[in-house]
Formats: sequence, C-alpha cells, structure tokens
Amino acid sequence: MSGLIHPITLLAIVFVGYGFKRAHIFGEKDYRILQRIVFNLTLPAAIIVSFLTNPHDPGLLWISLFGLACGLIPTPILYFLSRRKPVNERAFLMLNGAGFNIGNFCFPVMQSMLGSASLVTGAMFDMGNCVVVAAGNNLLTQRLLHIDPDRPLSEQNHGDMTVTRLPRIKPKDRDARRLARRATILSIARSFLTSVPFDTYLLMIVLMFTGVKLPGVVVDVLGPVGDANGFCSMLMVGMLMDFPNSRREVSQALRVVACRIPFAVLFALTAWFLLPYDAPTRKAIVMLCMAPTAVFATLFSDRVLGNAKMAGFCLSVTAVMGMVAMTAANYLIPA
Repeated sequence: MSGLIHPITLLAIVFVGYGFKRAHIFGEKDYRILQRIVFNLTLPAAIIVSFLTNPHDPGLLWISLFGLACGLIPTPILYFLSRRKPVNERAFLMLNGAGFNIGNFCFPVMQSMLGSASLVTGAMFDMGNCVVVAAGNNLLTQRLLHIDPDRPLSEQNHGDMTVTRLPRIKPKDRDARRLARRATILSIARSFLTSVPFDTYLLMIVLMFTGVKLPGVVVDVLGPVGDANGFCSMLMVGMLMDFPNSRREVSQALRVVACRIPFAVLFALTAWFLLPYDAPTRKAIVMLCMAPTAVFATLFSDRVLGNAKMAGFCLSVTAVMGMVAMTAANYLIPA
C-alpha cells in the first residue's frame, strides 16, 4: 500500500496546481516560472544526485541507446500517419507523441515502487531519452514540417494552417546555402547545449568514464533541491493544464493518447523479451516505457504552437494512464 501513496500524491499535486490556477491564486502564465525552475535547477539536481548515490556501470549504456531509439522511432511514423492533417495538428501530435517524462515523473514513482536502485536504470534510459525530448524531437518536427523555430507557427505562411506542411524556402545561390547550413548547424548545437538537463547528463557521462568522483558534500547540497523535483514538476503540470474547449481539441488529445499506447506496449515487450539484463532491470525498463509525455513537450508546444494548455492536458491524461500501467506492472511482473 505504501508504494501507491507516493504516486497518488504526485497526481494529487497536479490537481492542486490546476485548482489554484482556477481560483486565481496562480496566474495563467505563472507556470513558466516553474518551467525554468524545473528545467534549470531541480531536474539537473535530481540527475546529479542519482549518479552520485548509485553506482552506474558503463555496460548499462545499452539502455541509453534503447531509450534513444524509443524516443526517436515514433516521430517519423507519426509524421507519415498524420500526412493528411493540417500542419498545426501534425506538429502537436509529433511534439507530444514521442519521448518520455522520466526525470520529472518516473524518478519519484519508481523510487517509491522499486527502491532507489531503480534510479540507475532510469537515469541510463533517460540519457538517451533526453537527447530526444531536450531538443531532438523538436528539431526533427521543425525540419520535417519546415517550421521556422524563431517565430510562432501562426505567424508563418501568412497564417495559413490548412496546409499539411509549410513550403520549404531554399536559398538559390551558393553563399546563401552555405550560410543557411551553418545557421542550421549552430541552431542544432545551441538547442542541445542550452538544455541544462542534457548538459548535466553529458557531464555525468564524462565523469563516469573518467572515474572522477565528486565530493560527498555535493549530494548534501543538491539533495534537497533534487527532492523537490517531483513536487515542482507535477505542480507545474497542473498550472499549465486546461481541459479541451472544443471537439477538435478533444480529438487532438485522444489522438496523442491513442498513438502513445501501442508504442508503449511495443517498447515494453521489446525490453522484457530482448534486452540482455536481469529481471529487475528489465522490469524497470518496462515501467519506463509507460511514462507519460515529456514536460519538454509543453515547452515546445508553447513556443511553436502557443498551445501549452493542451500539451499539459495530454501530459496529465498520460500521467494517470502511466501511473495505472506502472502500478500494474509492478505487481504483475516478477523481479
């Protein structure tokens, strides 16, 4: 029973955040403050504490590659399946249909269900997943749909969202093409390197391979900050969540959920039957595959579509589904 209390509490925090927003205790845009706190402070602290308090075997890096594959595979498939939809709906589906909420959701849930040792598996999986959610999925969506990342989608193509993707603007002369390629490379590098969670994982991988040990005082300092990650993340989700206002928005949310379920089942079965690890590790990976949409999806949906509220609703719905699925897996799968 104790293993259920913590996950249920996390979901309750979502509805507390939503209730406070409806009561005007929080403003409509206050969630952006917590976004910056989570992405730049509490999540990086949780990652560092996980690495410093649990032994990380470099042989587990295969889990990182599996997490990378699970994050990347859905996007081109969703691009193909949504080829007849308007560009804004395609972008929303691709941004919210791929990637997993590991650090903000699975870390606290798995710690309560499987113990702190499971955070090692979670961190290794999230190293690959972070490449996707921190920048990769957003960049891939922009490139496939020809979206300009520096302007909201509503300001592009004269506001015409009836097209399935925006027209590609290709420079005609050689110098312009060279400058465009350089700008693209710099944009990709900037997207990754300005992501504090991604940089944190990169640093911890370097420390892991070089054998450099950070002093124990780092855990003492960052521990309380990392412990606040679950609370801040779930409160942020509640603050940005809103319920659909139209049948079209309901359809968008259902489409995201309907696409995530088969991918979760496929990845979970692959992890359990094909990965060469012991039962507790494979069980942890199965539960990771059931994680909800990434918190980064709300950030990119806000920047590109101005639709953070619907992204927050999708995150909340998939969080409830993920909680149920992870709880069932915890009791049904032998370790």
